[in-house]
Amino acid sequence: MRSRTADPDTKLIAIGPHKLRNPIVLAPMAGVTDLPLRELAWSLGAGMVVSEMTSAREDLAATRKSRMRRAPVSGASPHTVQVAGGDAETIAAAARREAQAGADIVDINLGCPAKKVCNKAAGSALLRDEALVAEILRAAADAVDVPVTVKIRTGWSPEMRNAVRVARIAEDAGIAAITVHGRTRACRFVGAVEYDSIAAVKAAVSIPVFANGDVDSPEKARAVLDYTGADGLYIGRAALGAPWLPGMIARSLAGQATSVPVPVPVPGQILQIALHHLHALHRFYGQRAGVGIARKHIKAYLQQSGLGVRAREFNVLNDTAAQSDWLASMIEGEAQAA
Repeated sequence: MRSRTADPDTKLIAIGPHKLRNPIVLAPMAGVTDLPLRELAWSLGAGMVVSEMTSAREDLAATRKSRMRRAPVSGASPHTVQVAGGDAETIAAAARREAQAGADIVDINLGCPAKKVCNKAAGSALLRDEALVAEILRAAADAVDVPVTVKIRTGWSPEMRNAVRVARIAEDAGIAAITVHGRTRACRFVGAVEYDSIAAVKAAVSIPVFANGDVDSPEKARAVLDYTGADGLYIGRAALGAPWLPGMIARSLAGQATSVPVPVPVPGQILQIALHHLHALHRFYGQRAGVGIARKHIKAYLQQSGLGVRAREFNVLNDTAAQSDWLASMIEGEAQAA
């Protein structure tokens, strides 16, 4: 067990000139952390929110879908955009574009395990070529005046773990912070998180290190920070249907000195947050896309509320009004039962 060099109870983490309001970050997740979810997580206390991963290629980055993925949260600071690509020139150009468009921080994805990303020699596939990683990260850091960060895994496979070497490469290249998902690419999201590997990365570099992987409660957050010595945490899949989780963890960590518990939302409160999120999804995506995208989010909220079996009823609804009315009726039913 190690002592943290940046205690989340007493010290704000800085990424370049940007001080985070707390060290608990909503992790970037393709197809999940869209603008409505990031807005909600920020309003509920996340220390930073990161855009969905988008391609570094200029032609793909210019599409409407990619522009929507990078849309900034009003009032949130810093505005952090994540890009993925397979060569130094493309990623450096992407970093320049995003900085010119207003990004405060550009994050390079070296951690995505998806086949469609890895098959293009991007994401976690790059971990197999440390020389290329060094070239990419140096080019990105040199291309812009804003901080460049990187998100990695512990390696390509259990037989090819190289997170410590990659972290040192990143620091030498001028990277401002590093996030480590504690599994290899081959492990995807299955199996135990390698908190020992994250601790080794933290011990190897002097830049801020964020731990990522299976943190789903304030108690787990404290245990991971204490064990790894990480400066902060990225909260990923556990925040689906629970956008309050990063803020709740941050408040819990800050309040532990006074033993003030932070309450978990009750089902009625969860459904109220879900309705707010639903309306935001409808506004952002419109009738056609919004109805479909809402299904995965509302299903997650219902599961958080102990009402997961009701998701089938919601999934057959085909317009925004019907979805809103159904969820409002669920809220009314919870209120009457309370």
